This record gives sequence, structure tokens and C-alpha cells, in this order.
Amino acid sequence: MRHFDVVVIGAGPTGLTAAAEIAREGHSVVVLEKRPQPSALSRAFGVHARTLELLDQRGLAEELTATGVTAPGLRLLGKAEIDLTRLPSPFPCILVTPQANVDGLLDRHAHAQGAVVERGVEMVDMVREADTVRVVGRRGDATEEWSCHYLIAADGVHSPVRRMTGQPFPGRSVLRSVVLADAYLDSPPQSLVTVNATKDSFAFLAPFGDGMYRVITWDRNDQQDKDAPVDPEAIRRVLRRTMGTAFGLGEVTWTSRFHCDERQLPSYRDGRVFFCGDAAHAHSPAGGQGMNTGIQDAANLGWKMAAVLDGADPRILDTYQAERHPVGRLVLRTSGAMIRAMTVRPLPLRLLRTALLRLVLGLRPTARKAALTFSGIGIAYPRRRGEHRLTGSRAPDLPLREGSRLFGSLRTPGFLLVLEQHATTPLDVPSSVRVVHREDDGPALLVRPDGYVAWAGDSTTEGWSTVHARWALPAGGSTTRRSPSTTRSAR
Repeated sequence: MRHFDVVVIGAGPTGLTAAAEIAREGHSVVVLEKRPQPSALSRAFGVHARTLELLDQRGLAEELTATGVTAPGLRLLGKAEIDLTRLPSPFPCILVTPQANVDGLLDRHAHAQGAVVERGVEMVDMVREADTVRVVGRRGDATEEWSCHYLIAADGVHSPVRRMTGQPFPGRSVLRSVVLADAYLDSPPQSLVTVNATKDSFAFLAPFGDGMYRVITWDRNDQQDKDAPVDPEAIRRVLRRTMGTAFGLGEVTWTSRFHCDERQLPSYRDGRVFFCGDAAHAHSPAGGQGMNTGIQDAANLGWKMAAVLDGADPRILDTYQAERHPVGRLVLRTSGAMIRAMTVRPLPLRLLRTALLRLVLGLRPTARKAALTFSGIGIAYPRRRGEHRLTGSRAPDLPLREGSRLFGSLRTPGFLLVLEQHATTPLDVPSSVRVVHREDDGPALLVRPDGYVAWAGDSTTEGWSTVHARWALPAGGSTTRRSPSTTRSAR
């Protein structure tokens, strides 16, 4: 039996992100994946601005954006648009790229950070002990065991780990027989991601580049089993019905069907077992939030788990539930509302829906809020009473006096203390906290490893030091912590 600090089940974007975040802090991580090879299929395809920011903070965004098409917004039901070009982000867009590109990038990144990825291993059992979790896996005809301090379940909507722990997954089925296809369009629409609907069907188009599009269709009157083959002519019919044209649908290179549910775990934590991504929440494809939410779950959990392994107060792991469960609930609510709006049947309600959507997105404040929510930029975590309004929000990519920008400074592990432009560096800054100065006016910021603001205010008050101790030091504030360099024991 081999021991690792953390075992991750599932080598999709969520699991690979979690593994990389923990390994970059110096801890031993193994990812166990049932499939023997990375999947070439791509159910997900849209990478939102906040996810691109997180990838940029790890030096990965430039490589990924080169693989796809950046769309400036989303066209809904004819003329209503979510405009992303005004986002306060280096990435005012949605990147359309096959999930296989995201998987490959994150797999290489996880390996580069020191994570071990073992494929062709099916988890068949787990035993929870006082301070460890023992995982039993099957590789071919052989059985192997791993032990760990923590187990992360990133094993999808049908999560075996969730089943083994007996966790409920309450919710309901939403849609059956949603068709996915990758196809060439001879007369494509403009570069906006496009969605339209009638009373009995909807269609979605997103450009991959070079005339290739991801096409999603649903027809209330053509409900098939999930494994039933997809007829390209059925895709053409739905496109003509919903968008007025089939856009010269040509070669269809890949098709699939799936059913979607709306479900969420009541608790993302069960002792030493944590759930991320689709294992924790399932929702409709509207808004393309699934892969993005999973990556952001993993980024939130990864640095906290690494900190606890370094000796920080174990109670900070409870903040994963407090911060990410409400986000999952919001995604379920917004994606569900979009699906229900697209599939409403009575004509008066459809006319009212379209008119209201155009009105709401035509108003600058609500249009801005829609773009911030859709992109993930507007997601903020709870803050304590009396804390600065920036606490819990995502840190902006500020210009720094040192000549760089904030996101680039987050490529080194640990907390980042961003001082006011002309502030003097405090004498008692821990060696694990890097110090930079903002070039513009504004408060000092203590930025977490996941790019969110832990504290904001006047650096001379040293309130940042108290907050850093709360996140990074053991209960009671002792400065004795395990050195990360001693934890890479399992290879």
C-alpha cells in the first residue's frame, strides 16, 4: 500500500486542477482515473472569464486561448445579448474550445507540479480510519491500495465515491435526449455564441474555429434513449425551426445524447472526503457552467487542503462548504431558469419571456450584472461583519509598482500582500507571504492563493496579519508549521 497526502478520484478538469493546486504547495497527490486513456470526446466547450483568470494565475491561459475562438458574448432568443466585452478582466469573452484541450493542458500542468496520475484504475472500495482514508482500486485483474489524509471525489455526476459514502443527491430530472454534435457549417452565424428556442425545441451554436461548431439541440417531440444514434437531419430540422436556417450544416464529425438533472449535495464534505464538480452538483447545460464551476471548486479547496497539511487550523476546510455550496446553488438556479425559459410552451408566455429578456439586458446595470454572473467575475464569498467590501471578492489584475501585474504575481504559491502605492513594507511579514505594491490608488490587499481577497484596508493597521494567521496558522496562532519540502514522500 502506498501513502499520499491526498488521493483524487477522477482525472477530468476538476480532479486535475485539485491535484495541481495541492502538489504545487509541495504535497504528494495521486489521481486515480478509471479510463485507461484521456478521452478525446468533449462534452464541455466554454471557458469563462473567471476560469481563464485562474488559469492565467498559473501561467496557463495563453496556451489554452491559442486552441480556440474567443466569442465576445452570447445572443439569446433573437436580439437579446449578454455583452462580455466590457468585463473588468483581461479576458472579456468566452473561450470556445473542446474540453479535450482543457484536459490535456491541466494534465500536463498537474504532472509538472509533481502530481501522479494513474489511469486504468477503478476505485472499488474505501475504508475510513481515524486519521486516514484507505482506497481500494482495481487495475485489470489486480487489486491495489492507497492511503491518504484526504480524499477528493471529482468522479462525475454518477460519483462512485458519493455512493460509497451514502450521501444523498437530491434534485430532479430536467431534460431528456439533449443532442450534442460537432459539425461544419457552410454559412455560419457571426462569432457570438447563439441560443434560440421555440415552444418545443431549442438550439445552441458555439464556434470552434475553421467552420467547426458545437451544436446542441433538443426536441420535445423527438425523445430518444441516451444511446440512440443521432440523425443529422434531425439536427437540421431543429436548427431551421429555432433559428430559421440550418446554416449549411455539413459534415457532422461527432454526436452524443445525454440527459440532465438538477441536483446538489447538501454537504460537500463528509469527514476526510470532499466532493468537487459534477460529483457535488449537477445542472442543465444552459450557460455552460459545469466545467467552470468544477475548476473553481478545485481551486478553492486545493490551497486550503495544502495549508492544513502544512499545519494550518483544520477548520479552514469547513470554509469550502461555506464558500462553494452557495455558488453551486446559484448555478443550479440560474441555469435552471434559463432552461425553463427556453422550453416554456404557451405563446403569450414565450412572447413575454422574450420581451422581458430584451428589456432587462437592454438596461446597463442589469446587463452588467448578467455579464458578471455569467462570466464568474462577479462571484464573491461571504465576509464577516465590519470587513472591507472587497473582502471575499476576486482580486482584480492590478498594475504593480514592481512593473508586473497582480495575476502574474500569483504564479508563485502562497499569499500575496499588495501594499498601497507608497507604503513601507512591514518588518514582520512572514517569509511565506510575498509583498508587492499597487501602482494605482486604493487599499492594501491580502490575496489568497486562489486569487480572492482575504483582507483589504490600511496596511499600517496590520489587520492583514491577523487575517493571514486565521487562514495559515494552527489554532492558537503558533508559528510552528510542517515544512512543505518534507511532504513529497510518496512517489
